[in-house]
Amino acid sequence: MADFARSTHPGVQAQLDRLSMISPGGDRLGLDRISRLLDRLGRPQDSLPPLFHVAGTNGKGSTVAFLRAALEGAGHSVHAFTSPHLVRFNERIRIAGKLIDDGQLLALLTETLDASDDIEPSFFEVATAVALLAFARAPADACILEVGLGGRLDATNIVEHPLVTGIASLGLDHQQFLGSDIVSIAREKASIAKPGVPLVSLAQSTEAEAAIADVAAERDAPLLLEGRDWALDPEMKPGLPGAHQRRNAGLAWEMFRAQDKLMVARETFLDAIAAADWPARFQKLGDGPLARCLETWVDGAHNPAAAAALADILSERGPMHLVIGILANKDAEAIVSALAPHALSLTFVPVLDHPHHDPEELAEKFGGRTADTLETALAALPEPRLIAGSLYLAGQALAANDQVPN
Repeated sequence: MADFARSTHPGVQAQLDRLSMISPGGDRLGLDRISRLLDRLGRPQDSLPPLFHVAGTNGKGSTVAFLRAALEGAGHSVHAFTSPHLVRFNERIRIAGKLIDDGQLLALLTETLDASDDIEPSFFEVATAVALLAFARAPADACILEVGLGGRLDATNIVEHPLVTGIASLGLDHQQFLGSDIVSIAREKASIAKPGVPLVSLAQSTEAEAAIADVAAERDAPLLLEGRDWALDPEMKPGLPGAHQRRNAGLAWEMFRAQDKLMVARETFLDAIAAADWPARFQKLGDGPLARCLETWVDGAHNPAAAAALADILSERGPMHLVIGILANKDAEAIVSALAPHALSLTFVPVLDHPHHDPEELAEKFGGRTADTLETALAALPEPRLIAGSLYLAGQALAANDQVPN
């Protein structure tokens, strides 16, 4: 599934258009293109601050948010690279605590694309190169990289000397790239491990844990596994809702404990995770033009495991009117089946600018109605309402409600 971006800044948009012309589009794994591109750009990956590298199927973005909040709460300046963006490309790159501005983004996109002549890098590879350039040129105490897809062949795995690596929750997703079973996926994710660098992992299925342990041993990386080497602290109470967020916070804390260069006091960490924010993770919309003063929530829930986590939240909070849009390469059966028992009603919508499951076919299969837009869907629904099924759809909701992440 190809990444996609638009910008209100004409110069940035011109470079994004240029990128779409030189890139073949879609997801492409491998380190050859990013390696050649970064060589031409002076190997910025060799000039980064102490680095946290986070992989996983679900929860890696929230783990990054907890890491960043805790580091900043302890007085450290932090670079962070995350994906996907919800509304603006700028969301992917945070330089010493602040989102990259359009002027910086324009200059770095131009420099990166000028160096890309015959390489044909993917959208994500260019985004990664831009982020690493930005991080190498600005002072900070720490750097956090979120893996995009997989781990072994993900562009972020070009970094050779992280401070610590982490694996959040694993599940079946992107099987066309990572393998059809959890063992293959676990091996791909665990392959961000580096010799002598601690690898901290949440508890996984028995088969996945064995695969992670094998990769860690092959790469001579000390493995710290939840349930074997560490346990979740019962005092972990993140502000983000759901039991899964307590585990993500636990992973972040154990990553801190596994290294000795950047200190974060436990009380500082607990305060930070209670205040940490990560958009589109069961987020209540403000009283903007889309929500119209009615209780409206948004959650990415873009794969079966994420939908199951959202279903757990709904089982505690009560059912809602669900507005769902699902990308074409996602398991609609599993996503809708997890959420439908918690629905007061079901409305299926398209995911604009992306291949998606046909709303009419989903409505015929699961029951419910369809709408052409989020605005039309919500206009017919009382509160409480929940928009789910895709991070891109979540981004559309935030944009329509004038809630651009910052």
